[in-house]
Amino acid sequence: MRVEEKMNMAQGHWVLAKLGKRVLRPGGLELTRWMVSQLAIQPTDDIVEFAPGLGLTAQLTLAKHPKSYTAVEINREVAKLFRERIAPREVRQVIADASQTGLPDGCADKVYGEAMLTMLPIGRKRAIVAEAFRILKPGGLYGIHEVGLYPDSLPDEVKHEVRRDLADAIQVNATPYTAQGWSEILTQQGFEIVGIENKPMHLLERRRLIADEGLPRVVVMFFRMLFNPKLRGRVMQMRRVFRKHLDHMDAISIIARKPVNN
Repeated sequence: MRVEEKMNMAQGHWVLAKLGKRVLRPGGLELTRWMVSQLAIQPTDDIVEFAPGLGLTAQLTLAKHPKSYTAVEINREVAKLFRERIAPREVRQVIADASQTGLPDGCADKVYGEAMLTMLPIGRKRAIVAEAFRILKPGGLYGIHEVGLYPDSLPDEVKHEVRRDLADAIQVNATPYTAQGWSEILTQQGFEIVGIENKPMHLLERRRLIADEGLPRVVVMFFRMLFNPKLRGRVMQMRRVFRKHLDHMDAISIIARKPVNN
């Protein structure tokens, strides 16, 4: 397959990683930090992260010095990159699907995952949320950080248009939901909603890029786009879709709790 064809077919997050972007979460570092702060990670906590990617959020988590940290990653190549970036400070890796981790019931105090549920069909979404519920201790917290739609009253035809354009831009059959929709996916599996936070979908806007990546890296990213037309085309396509649907698409993080009586 030609390089141009590979670039045209590559999933959006890998296109951005090739560009040199490290923060690949829809709400940027700001929303990731909100999620981590709301999880209130303590030195007595056992933490599980689903699909940790290259480990940026893992670093924030490990800075809290939890009792244990387990990364669940299905992609062996990504898991290898994670190991290269995260020192083995009592870090455990499990190569498994997040819907079937193989971890024991009630083994975790806090579980979280970012920018993964959006990319999956509803059945897989529910299976992963159910797995988070299973492995959490009663009273444990589950955090998600995903692409959102708003308002809750958004017509179905607009939802369909946003999802279609987003899927075309990032080459993944993405299905974001409204805050109400995401909350229902969580509560249907037994969770109680603790908190919700939204941020604009500014993943590829200059101010967010500088805040997430720093000016020197943004300059490098700019020159990479300048000298790589295919890469530039894909990035600009994603930004056009984000801008087109800015009035209906955002980033959302939700913190949910497993009831104590479970």
